[in-house]
Amino acid sequence: MSPHLPLDGKVAIVTGSGRGLGLAYAQELARRGAAVVINDVDEATAAEAVATIAAEGGRAVAVVAPVGSAETAQQLVRTAVDAFGRLDILVTNAGVLRDTVLWKMSDDDFDTVITVHLRGTFTCAREAASWMRENEVAGRIICIGSPTGQRGNFGQTNYAAAKAGIVGMVRTWALELKRAGITANAVIPVAATAMTATVPYFASAVEADAAGEPMPAFFRHDLGFGTSDDVAGLIAYLASDAAAGVSGQAIGVGGDRLQLWSHPEPVATAFHEGGWSYDDLAAGFADAAGPLQSVGEKFPPLPEALRQAQGPQSRA
Repeated sequence: MSPHLPLDGKVAIVTGSGRGLGLAYAQELARRGAAVVINDVDEATAAEAVATIAAEGGRAVAVVAPVGSAETAQQLVRTAVDAFGRLDILVTNAGVLRDTVLWKMSDDDFDTVITVHLRGTFTCAREAASWMRENEVAGRIICIGSPTGQRGNFGQTNYAAAKAGIVGMVRTWALELKRAGITANAVIPVAATAMTATVPYFASAVEADAAGEPMPAFFRHDLGFGTSDDVAGLIAYLASDAAAGVSGQAIGVGGDRLQLWSHPEPVATAFHEGGWSYDDLAAGFADAAGPLQSVGEKFPPLPEALRQAQGPQSRA
């Protein structure tokens, strides 16, 4: 008799799961017992992803379509129910990048990223939650955020807006879906991806991962930067019955590190009788507000051994 797996009998949809982080999530859900609907825009990539799950004894089917539209969301849910009889888990991972600074960002650059990340998360969650509520399934909605959505990043107006919006939606859905027993959470991954592979600072970590070697401890511990598999465990946990009491949270994971991001809260409060006029603010804003909040991510200097290993580019 095979051992009981925590996701036995459950069915998951993972958008953008043909490769990279999304594939790691889908594979881990399958290893834990779930049947999985793979989603990608490329048919061959989706078929290969399905094959990797089948090769390990798992069950998977594919939907080849770009997320964003209500039609794709409906197709994903319909495929899960037709193929496996139900739907328990939705992971919204699909995404694209169109990075450029504000004054060079076109309407299409902005709309493309918002459509896939933000609208795609919304339409898929709406369809999944509707099915779960109608069928009295205590489901799990897991949306993928980003440190960029939490702190901002140069050249990523569209991506930052989408990822910040996803966390805002998750907090709202946690309230709206609580009575139905459906949880909604955001995961903030930090891992070696096609995007981080282009950043010289991460070169040693990305090269080690590509070679199947352990990443330097500096990346895994100090930066919380790891592999796709380091993120997948949290996805499986949030998808399980063990996480029934976790909802409305933004949870960071990468390498050896797990983080719970705070909800935005005031860091300073001041009162002025009669309200705050321009003159009051000009004279007293610094004292009333205190130190201003930082923006963007600031990484510590690479250790000397890693700087030497990566050459002069990493010291620029």
